[in-house]
Amino acid sequence: MSCTHLDTVHVTQPTATGCADCLRIGGWWVHLRMCLQCGHVACCDNSPNRHASGHGAAARHPILRSVEPGEDWAWCLEDETFFETVPPLAG
Repeated sequence: MSCTHLDTVHVTQPTATGCADCLRIGGWWVHLRMCLQCGHVACCDNSPNRHASGHGAAARHPILRSVEPGEDWAWCLEDETFFETVPPLAG
């Protein structure tokens, strides 16, 4: 299956250095993900609050990328598509 949401990629740099939602509530995270539509940084599904998936579903922003050092992959929540490298900005 391929991703049908590549036209939503508008941001390639994170807007924060930690999970914005966990920082607000005093939570903690395991790994960080960034929304490629708006740049929102949130925690992964291995973290207690799973904010990245929650943001993707609530905001209907389907593509998340890892912002962990040395990682350059992305994932489309809706199409369940893995990208070995972060997709380029929509043109």
